[in-house]
Amino acid sequence: MGQTVFVPNEAGQGEPRVAASPDTVKRMKALGLDVIVEAGAGHASRIADEDYAKVGAGIGTAGDVARADIVLRVRRPGDAELKGYKSGAAVIATMDPYGNEGSVAAMARAGVTAFAMEFMPRITRAQVMDVLSSQANLAGYQAVIDAAAAYDRALPMMMTAAGTVPAAKVFVMGAGVAGLQAIATARRMGAVVTATDVRAAAGEQVASLGAKFIMTEALKDASGSGGYARELTDDEKKAQAALVAEHIAKQDIVITTALIPGRPAPRLVSADMVRSMRPGSVIVDLAVERGGNVEGAVAGEVVTTANDVKILGHLNVAGRVAASASLLYARNLQAFLETLVDKATGSLSIKADDELVKATMLTRDGAIVHPNFASVPVGPAAPEELDEAAPDPDMTAAAAGAAPKKKAPARRAEPKGKSEGGV
Repeated sequence: MGQTVFVPNEAGQGEPRVAASPDTVKRMKALGLDVIVEAGAGHASRIADEDYAKVGAGIGTAGDVARADIVLRVRRPGDAELKGYKSGAAVIATMDPYGNEGSVAAMARAGVTAFAMEFMPRITRAQVMDVLSSQANLAGYQAVIDAAAAYDRALPMMMTAAGTVPAAKVFVMGAGVAGLQAIATARRMGAVVTATDVRAAAGEQVASLGAKFIMTEALKDASGSGGYARELTDDEKKAQAALVAEHIAKQDIVITTALIPGRPAPRLVSADMVRSMRPGSVIVDLAVERGGNVEGAVAGEVVTTANDVKILGHLNVAGRVAASASLLYARNLQAFLETLVDKATGSLSIKADDELVKATMLTRDGAIVHPNFASVPVGPAAPEELDEAAPDPDMTAAAAGAAPKKKAPARRAEPKGKSEGGV
């Protein structure tokens, strides 16, 4: 009997994606692993329980996690959930550890071996495991779809006997994976697209997609390590803001995607810039969950300003196309899991010196082992951790397509792991 993999149903926590697909279940079974999928886990991703059962998965309940050696998740487990986990179990998920150090400590106290998929290194071997890229790619696509739905005009130029409909002008800020996909999607839909990024090398990629790249002369390049952007100096910020302010007033749709690893999302669009835009314009802030690029954006809400500009602050944008996002995410996790399993025995064989393990492992044997969180105290559980954690009402509402309860915009201390030079 092989070791057991458990895949939970996270819909109750506002997450429509699922961490396994029928294809990845089949691959895990081929490794000698037993797979249990909680009933209904794939429903929001258009994967029925029968589809999992056909490829050999058992359909179980939440309590089956107690016998799992490996738990595959979309988001990290809540502190209350961890009480049901087997000590020593490997938990692989998007952990969002920055600003959530208490949850990292809770995983250490639970004795699980936790892996943060967003920390996967950008190397050739790990491309198929890159959850940031797979999910950002879909977020960039969905951002354009959401913008087009909110924009009450046609995107492409249309020449008719009754007159000409001009093409919409779309401005994408940040040319990482999400930004490049947004550019490509907007171009396919017939919009006139411009883009900016603080990394000079992004200009060639933008141009290759048929968009115009704009960058201030005062900012020669702000490329950082690993292909990400570094933080700008005050003078560079002023120069870039002046360029954007002039350009943004002429745009119909603006999509912001900029993030810097380990820091709050940079503010790119000020309230004055929003006020300069024409009525009916649309802004999509893909960084809203991590502080936001746009002044006035509210996580989980669509804000309409006094000058009739809509600011879309949708949560979990990749989850808005869950059926596609889950297939890619599940493959990312399965590819990584395959490197942790001994092919001869079908059991976990975690090699501490493997570069993938060193980059992603957060906790092991009751301790926090990732160097970025070495100073976080583990300590005993706080009294509130003994209570059942309620799901985030905003995430639950977002998953169901409902409007979340109105509240002031939150500003996270740190963003979620790595990012593209825009998501």
